Amino acid sequence: MDDGGSAGVVLSIIRTVAETGSTNADLLALARTGADDGLWLRAVRQTAGRGRQGREWLSPDGNLYASTLVRLRPGDPPAASLALVAAVALYETVSTFLVAGIRQGTTDSSATLLLKWPNDLLLADAKLSGILLERADDAVVVGFGVNIAHHPELADRKTTDLTVYGVVVEPASFLDILADGFARWVARWRTEGLAPIRARWLDCAHPAGTALTARLADGDAIEGLFVGLDVDGALILRTASGERRVIHAADIFLL
Repeated sequence: MDDGGSAGVVLSIIRTVAETGSTNADLLALARTGADDGLWLRAVRQTAGRGRQGREWLSPDGNLYASTLVRLRPGDPPAASLALVAAVALYETVSTFLVAGIRQGTTDSSATLLLKWPNDLLLADAKLSGILLERADDAVVVGFGVNIAHHPELADRKTTDLTVYGVVVEPASFLDILADGFARWVARWRTEGLAPIRARWLDCAHPAGTALTARLADGDAIEGLFVGLDVDGALILRTASGERRVIHAADIFLL
């Protein structure tokens, strides 16, 4: 429960609608009219879902389409670092269901789950989800799209969904766990800063030395080995020439 102080843990409130254009767009509109920190909106279906850089996000029934609102407070870490918070919370949520399935003998245990900067979740090196952050004044809307029951076929990357690996879960149940985890990590982000989130993200990510390509918005591509994250959460690559490159925004691909 939010006590109004910097250490307050926000109570998550989840609203569900049968259909909307985009949960991110709806929450941005609600934020402008004074919606509170911790509000979630889930849609069973989206008709105008979108990913990064305006890409279309396909939204068949059975997957998770949900967004939440974070109101920035004085002293909070940089808003962009909420991408790492969201990634860690989602990683732990998916891990919860994978581990439960493995224990029950219903889930394929051979696939590796890992994070790719800044917030892509890969299962057996295939994209499982997308996270989109958008801001309006002091409000940051964090949107989650998770392939639970279906996945699209994309030309430029492999994709998958949880049912491929024997995980069967309703989106509403999945969101209950995600909302709880996200609230806990936001509380740590506010009270302890970015350091514990950065450390946990690195625990969940591909190892140092992984070969990556960073495709920048201007079309340039940078290839290098993954070194880690800087103190603000930016990606660090070491190129073949030995140059250390800090990447603040790019599409990242495993080589």
